Amino acid sequence: MILSLPTLPANAQANLDAIHERITKAARAAGRDSSSVRLLAVAKTFPATAIAEAAQAGQRAFGENYVQEAVAKMDELANAAPSYDLEWHFIGPIQSNKTRQIAERFDWVQSVDRIKIAERLSEHRPVHLPPLNMLLQVNVSGEASKAGVLPDDLPQLASDVAGLPRVRLRGLMAIPAPESEVARQRIAFANTKRLFEQLRAQLHLHSGGSQVDVLSIGMSADLEAAIAEGSTMVRVGTAIFGARARRS
Repeated sequence: MILSLPTLPANAQANLDAIHERITKAARAAGRDSSSVRLLAVAKTFPATAIAEAAQAGQRAFGENYVQEAVAKMDELANAAPSYDLEWHFIGPIQSNKTRQIAERFDWVQSVDRIKIAERLSEHRPVHLPPLNMLLQVNVSGEASKAGVLPDDLPQLASDVAGLPRVRLRGLMAIPAPESEVARQRIAFANTKRLFEQLRAQLHLHSGGSQVDVLSIGMSADLEAAIAEGSTMVRVGTAIFGARARRS
């Protein structure tokens, strides 16, 4: 089915402009260049038309949590607007039986926390595609209910992943426990940044060079605190697309 592209609504452009303004202000307050922080638009549960609207407003990188939903939207958008050249990030929990589709269809995967999953992604990444960019998800708050490798286990996982073919370890992703106070938000993000710097030093020591350059922390409610602590990528959904639809 061919997707009918909508007329660009004013709120899509306005929402993206507002987020970029927040990023710019936060970066300036931290003494950073705003170009050092990328925006990932989290489009889970939103239709392909919403992604098309954001793409028309200039957004190119999109994050998805559910494989089947994402692949369906990719196919719709490829038919409707192949010139968009969108960049797709998988950011949700990874099931072993979904690794082939993730490896074949996504440009990035941000939620790797087990060597078994990393090995399967490496095995399934087609040789004609560039290496799959990979972030390790770290459970920085130590929450039992949350995915992510524990900080003490991160060095070994990073070492193992860095040696795999057809993938490229680029950094860390974290979702700290929600905090309403900025000071407490910053503590969790500072701890993640410390792990990130340790990872960079580890891989530089062993490889003589490092491509570890992405720290994916910060969402709609706490991106300012994340940027203050060194985030290079913020993941924003609600503030761009509105209230999230429920999955049936």
